[in-house]
Amino acid sequence: MDFIQINVQCDAPFGEILTAEMGELGFTSFVETELGFEAYIEEEEFSHPAVQTLFNNYRKQTRIWYELKKIPKVNWNEEWEKNYDPINVDDKIYVRATFHESKPAFDYEIVINPKMSFGTGHHETTHQMLALQYDIDHKDKSLIDIGSGTGILAIMGAKLGAKSVAATDVDEWCIENSQDNFDLNEVKPEFIKKGTIHQLALTETYDIVLANINTNVLLEEIPEYVKILNSKGHLFLSGFYETDLPQVNALVLEHGLVEVKHTTRKNWVAIVYQKVS
Repeated sequence: MDFIQINVQCDAPFGEILTAEMGELGFTSFVETELGFEAYIEEEEFSHPAVQTLFNNYRKQTRIWYELKKIPKVNWNEEWEKNYDPINVDDKIYVRATFHESKPAFDYEIVINPKMSFGTGHHETTHQMLALQYDIDHKDKSLIDIGSGTGILAIMGAKLGAKSVAATDVDEWCIENSQDNFDLNEVKPEFIKKGTIHQLALTETYDIVLANINTNVLLEEIPEYVKILNSKGHLFLSGFYETDLPQVNALVLEHGLVEVKHTTRKNWVAIVYQKVS
């Protein structure tokens, strides 16, 4: 049985959305790449019109480029392992899969098996969020990761000493994958809930709120993040380009937060704010 491979390039926050949608179309394997992801499906299950319709539905929200090719049947676990490299974040944090050798010399080591979920540390947004987390005190803090994907940021928070971590995502696969990764890292989250911040209507408040999503979602949800953020708490945001920083910044500052630090990497921004009131 031959397979169809689609190489997709898109804005990072939409990678998770598109992989979830493509999973519904019958795609069974995904490999994250620097610019997006590769998706695989058995040739007889493949519908090009369905894929075109899916991508057209998102073109107003993100750039999407893709190419197709037919490839012979392969061992997907073996291919995935060949294409998944461990991540070194500033020589302080080491992100690896279960089949990589442990590196105890690093301050922190995170084990991630991403399956179909985004958030491995490979992309600029996740890489920068991890680096920013390293510089902010998490000890005895309560934390929630909105749009958690693999759960990597919540896991980082737990390793940095957070007293409690929680996670949310809109995709069931991400919920399951993050639970697997919490288990791999011996982290017990307070909860992992499915839904948007509006749907969940959370009543708990947190010392640290993290959201690595996309510009449109961030602009819609920032007021909700502020509501669940404790006084003196920190809000971490990423998933947007430098060109979007002014409007994100303006909205956050309007809600009484001040910028602590931001970084850029290949035009992607990650930023941390503090609630002063």
